Amino acid sequence: MIGLLINLLILVLVFGVAYWIITLIPLPPPFAMVAQVVLALILLLVLVSFLLGGDFGWRGGVLR
Repeated sequence: MIGLLINLLILVLVFGVAYWIITLIPLPPPFAMVAQVVLALILLLVLVSFLLGGDFGWRGGVLR
């Protein structure tokens, strides 16, 4: 259980940094919104996979 929480924390931190970088890049308005939505959808899919028992190659916070 603790391993799952650590994996989720790492995942959220990585996606948070990716979101921050996307917001720093001066993209035109429609492309910036599309990039943010795509990033959010990827995060949602990964979180659902974690919660349903998948691990996307993660074991104990370290990639296989």
